[in-house]
Amino acid sequence: MNWADTVGSGWDAIRTHRLRSTLTALGILIGIAAVVLTVGFGQGAQRKVSDQLAALGGNLLIVSPGSSTTSGVRGGFGSASTLTSADASALGSKRAAPDVAAVAPVLQSAGQSLVNGATNWTTTVVGTTPSWDSVRGRHLQSGRFLTAADEQQAAAVVVLAADTASELFGRFDPVGQSVTIGSTPYQVIGVLASAGSDSTTNLDDQAIVPLSTAAQRIVGGTSRTSVQTVYVKAVSPARLTAAYQETDAILSYRHGTTAADADFTITTQQSVITTTSSVDRTLTTLLIGVAALSLLVGGIGVMNIMLVSVKERTREIGLRKALGGTPAAIRRQFLTEASMLGLTGGLLGVAVGVAAAEVLPHLISNPIAISLPWIGIAIATAITIGVGFGVYPAARAARLSPIDALRSE
Repeated sequence: MNWADTVGSGWDAIRTHRLRSTLTALGILIGIAAVVLTVGFGQGAQRKVSDQLAALGGNLLIVSPGSSTTSGVRGGFGSASTLTSADASALGSKRAAPDVAAVAPVLQSAGQSLVNGATNWTTTVVGTTPSWDSVRGRHLQSGRFLTAADEQQAAAVVVLAADTASELFGRFDPVGQSVTIGSTPYQVIGVLASAGSDSTTNLDDQAIVPLSTAAQRIVGGTSRTSVQTVYVKAVSPARLTAAYQETDAILSYRHGTTAADADFTITTQQSVITTTSSVDRTLTTLLIGVAALSLLVGGIGVMNIMLVSVKERTREIGLRKALGGTPAAIRRQFLTEASMLGLTGGLLGVAVGVAAAEVLPHLISNPIAISLPWIGIAIATAITIGVGFGVYPAARAARLSPIDALRSE
């Protein structure tokens, strides 16, 4: 009996007992679908986090001032006023920092009241430079962003974040309108697209003004020359380490400090990405383990059905052996049937998993990524389970004595 005859005979045996074969394949189907969806959830979550952090600046360095000491009490990191706009300008030098793509200093004032007619809203006013939107990976929903002319003239213009614009203007387009900050009217020149929130701030509840405007009209006093944060964007994620070293060297030189007594700190998003990815991988591994239990149950079902099949077909096995069928041929016959059950369950499981991956993201907030390598692994696993759990029944069939098999009822 050649392979074509073996496959044809195996398919006939499966079709003869449709319901039993369907129930057997169902166990593998559920396990394979669970694996596809579990891996999809895990990879989708990792991709979502990576995209969100990339939008916030995946190749971003965040420079903060050191701590201050008041009446013997030390404040936390960021409480001092050791960073200035001049530091930011120095970091933007291509000669001193060739791996730095752009720099955006930030001077912000929380709790500022913005007024539009009878409507008011309290938010954080962020003073920055025209490079801020590209450094932070932000995009405009309408209007324009700050320009060099706005910065040079300390213009009374403002770009509103999505939630801030909605609270002040509702469904109306705020571009071209004006809001009052303090006692000064500011023209709304743009609205930022929604960006969600990071670990500390609602990014959709801000008002962006030129750095010079914030320093002169909103903050004032001795604090107007300092900045609270300097965002440094590397030319690429691969050059982030080099940009870090250049930033550290420039600021250490300007401030006359060393690593031991530095009055600034530099952090990156990479630690967040690494931690989140590690958690996602752990959860994915756990869920794959649960799905593997489903596959184990499916495999036991295959073994059970094949043992029943051997018992029912004892006379058939005896007749084949009496006509010259070798133990290897009998073994191959039953292994083929088992692998076909596994393959059928695997293909149907992948189809169900892919279909669910297309539908579920519309019902839940998490994306599901379809991984072609994992689909291939899932199908191979289904076949392996069919063959693996079919080995014992096939060996049992091959060991049957022709005389005993023909005498069985």
